[in-house]
Amino acid sequence: MPFELKPAPHITPPTSVPLVMRRLLYALVPAAIAHTWYFGWGLCINLAIAVCAALAAEALVLRFRRRAIRPGIADMSAVVTAVLLAFALPPLAPWWLPALGAASAIVLAKHLYGGLGSNLFNPAMVGYVILLISFPIEMTQWLTPAELAPAADRLGLWAQLTYSVTGQLPFDLSLDALTQATPLDQIKEGLGEMRTLNEIQIGPLFGSYGGRGWEWINGWIALGGFYLLYCGVIRWHIPVSLLAAMLSFATFMYAVDPSRYPSPGFHLFSGAALLGAFFIATDPVTAAGTNGGRLIYGAAIGILTYAIRTWGSYPEGLAFAVLLMNAAVPLLDRYTRPRIYGRA
Repeated sequence: MPFELKPAPHITPPTSVPLVMRRLLYALVPAAIAHTWYFGWGLCINLAIAVCAALAAEALVLRFRRRAIRPGIADMSAVVTAVLLAFALPPLAPWWLPALGAASAIVLAKHLYGGLGSNLFNPAMVGYVILLISFPIEMTQWLTPAELAPAADRLGLWAQLTYSVTGQLPFDLSLDALTQATPLDQIKEGLGEMRTLNEIQIGPLFGSYGGRGWEWINGWIALGGFYLLYCGVIRWHIPVSLLAAMLSFATFMYAVDPSRYPSPGFHLFSGAALLGAFFIATDPVTAAGTNGGRLIYGAAIGILTYAIRTWGSYPEGLAFAVLLMNAAVPLLDRYTRPRIYGRA
């Protein structure tokens, strides 16, 4: 009887890079919907531009390196990098901001080190930090949450798309009327002016824990993170250690002086703590490879994030913390490597 002959591999692995990347994107869908609800269509516009720029940069570099283009694009890693970068950008941004950030992430942080699996630093965070340092004004233009903005000041899809492409707003609106500082920005600026937290958080931007809108977005991000844990895409070590370390320091400092140091809930539901814990720090290429190393890696990111938020020059420190610990991963892997069986 005839037997069908197939080339290797003969056993299909239970997972693959495209499957992992797709699950990461699925997990971010609820948070993307909440983000659009509170801050308009800016995320969708930034996401579309960043994805196109990332895929174009991926194809150009692969062609320059004489590598196959289709497999490099089909693994979805460039798309995930672009999506994570888009979540970190303000919703009202010129088109070149997500395009430049995504291209920098792919070219400098990914392919400069040899491509997927060889990069030392998280590409999305490299792109974000380049933009934050180079264009600080454009990176702080955050819209007022929809529930706080007057109906006349809410921008629709066409208005946000027009501003992204041309830099023009409707004739009766200005950037100062539409944008304001994030909750983390307002806390840092207010404390620098010697105001107490109670005085700062009287404003309508603040909710029960974090900023209005930010609480719900971060809640959906956490739900997406639990989905990744359930599917086995990520392990628990980094999210748990990162959040535990950050919240431990926040709890201690809040107990010391609640008028100067925000509550643990504020640190958890404001900024990128949950996005970083579940989606950024858990990158399998740039994170530690051993269980002990993951615990140290996550805890160090949590501590550095809190320290930069509290005493640093920037209101959000997660990107800097992730990049600093990316550089320490080879050392962590070396000294937390499990003992080989049979050797002392």
